[in-house]
Amino acid sequence: MAGDRNQLRVGRLLKAHGLKGALKLELYTDAPERRFVPGAVFTLQVPEASEWHGKTITVREYRVMNGNSVIFLEGVDDRSTAETLVRAILWMDEDDEAEDDAWYAHQLVGLDVIRDDVVVGRVLRVEHLPAQDLLIVKTDTAEVMVPFVAAIVPTVDIAGGRIIVTPPNGLFEDPPASDAAGDPSE
Repeated sequence: MAGDRNQLRVGRLLKAHGLKGALKLELYTDAPERRFVPGAVFTLQVPEASEWHGKTITVREYRVMNGNSVIFLEGVDDRSTAETLVRAILWMDEDDEAEDDAWYAHQLVGLDVIRDDVVVGRVLRVEHLPAQDLLIVKTDTAEVMVPFVAAIVPTVDIAGGRIIVTPPNGLFEDPPASDAAGDPSE
């Protein structure tokens, strides 16, 4: 393991693919072409009883085949060996070269969410969806799903511990009370 460095979960091995040791890969990163380069080393999260417990693996090759991410690993040369890695989670050291407008989920969790100079909630978690990420914001009364797009979240200030939001009307407000009982002044 890597001393004081943060580790990031970047993928999970789903199932053996073919006869030459390839594995289908579920991605937990938006930059697989940067993460899964030949020679990249990953820490494995597997049950203690696994022969792979406490070991690392090294990427031999990464490809996209029929829309699926597929990985070849050093020392995994046949289907039988690949099957021993199914369900393993891949971890790697957090890299220091973050993009200007990219953050890790753990950096966002706990930040204050500010709208019109007022704290409206706190980031509880980040949901990664195919179309976009969602910030799940805990307010005094609910959990609000905020699309993590520049139009709604123009400012992320990790050092300042805050995210500034400019949401559309209705995103943080409670729906108007139903007037089903009628107006008592009628």
